[in-house]
Amino acid sequence: MTRVAIIEDDLPTSNQLAGWIAAARPGIQVDQWFNRDDAEAAIAREHYDLVVLDIELGRERHAGVAIINAINKRHATPVLVVSAMPAAIYRSIMKALDAWDYLQKTTFEEADFIDTFLEILRAAKDSKPAAPASDLAMDPLRQRTPTWRGQRINLPLTAQRILAALFEKRGQVVSYEDLFEVVKSGRNRDNIRKHVSTIRDAFREIDPGFECIENIPMRGFRWTDGA
Repeated sequence: MTRVAIIEDDLPTSNQLAGWIAAARPGIQVDQWFNRDDAEAAIAREHYDLVVLDIELGRERHAGVAIINAINKRHATPVLVVSAMPAAIYRSIMKALDAWDYLQKTTFEEADFIDTFLEILRAAKDSKPAAPASDLAMDPLRQRTPTWRGQRINLPLTAQRILAALFEKRGQVVSYEDLFEVVKSGRNRDNIRKHVSTIRDAFREIDPGFECIENIPMRGFRWTDGA
């Protein structure tokens, strides 16, 4: 049985998230925890398939950071952060702590949450270590973020999926139509190009000379190890 923990100090919010999960995937066991002490005790004794986590619990502004660290010490459990903290500031911080994704409260709807939640479950259960390449390492289950020459690449989940699709077929052209299959919304060429631009920018933050993703005009993109 799939088991999920919701760590959220606001009872109505916790119940809402639990209700969304139950409606989307009946049969999932959902445990709800409302403070850091109870959450850390549960993490120590239970194995969860996914943890939905708020950063601020009660008067502890960054309790979620401590909980993520506790999770990372014990299990390779995916964490979806749902917080009122500004995404522009905290998304990169949470990704650096190995959280899988970040949703800012009041800026998403039920469908956004469920899509992200189910995608993380699928990625955690179905991911397999990719064949080794010279510089790129992708092992979502263990690292939760890809690495380039030993350094983490900070990417949103959809961009990670696109990168994985390109890397899986490295040396081959991956068409726009194929890439449409790995995005949940915005299934058009402009949106795919924006995601690819995000991927390139993330690589170039740590490697300004990165040129491994080729644009194939009118067709799609190709990963090449020859850069």
